[in-house]
Amino acid sequence: MAKAVEKEDAGAALRERELIDRVLAGELELFYELVAPIERRLYFTALDIVRAEADAEEVAQEAILKAFRNLKSFRGDCKFSTWVFSITVNEARMRLRRNREVLLDDLQPEEEEGDYTPLQIADWREIPSETLERQEMRAHLGAAVASLGERYREVLILRDMNGLSIAETSKALNITEANVKVRLLRARLMLRDYFVEHSLLQKPQKAGRAR
Repeated sequence: MAKAVEKEDAGAALRERELIDRVLAGELELFYELVAPIERRLYFTALDIVRAEADAEEVAQEAILKAFRNLKSFRGDCKFSTWVFSITVNEARMRLRRNREVLLDDLQPEEEEGDYTPLQIADWREIPSETLERQEMRAHLGAAVASLGERYREVLILRDMNGLSIAETSKALNITEANVKVRLLRARLMLRDYFVEHSLLQKPQKAGRAR
């Protein structure tokens, strides 16, 4: 099974490389085949970061244009999609900074250890997926993601919401895989605590049986 997946991935990588080479050779219309599968995800990634539809559209469009203009510089050491996600995140960051919507402490470097202390409650995995799928909960989830600091929000968006691997998220954000794991864990904890604090999840029951 694993070998079949590896073979499929290798085949996809070869097709992607062939498409890129043909675009660079002058078949410019083929560029759309590269971006079409991820176009919608790029928009929603931008939207989750900038929180404004008009800005998200411009960010996604600019990211795609930059990818097109700079296709020669794509080294192929990651998936094309990972590279474009990286460009999209950077574009969204710049848009946020231009709009002055980012808190100063989100822009300042800090130790990964940080000082965030999660609530002592049930495991994040105890959030039932069917609950998150409800429309009302989706709205709350959007607000919860928006409440995260930039560094945590970006990791959560790429890894959990767009399905990039740890390695791909690392490349897209230009941080180490260890940092991805740390930020992802904190983002999930913060998200879980947000739901508890807004009474969207039940607090854990105290040990022992009620009389």
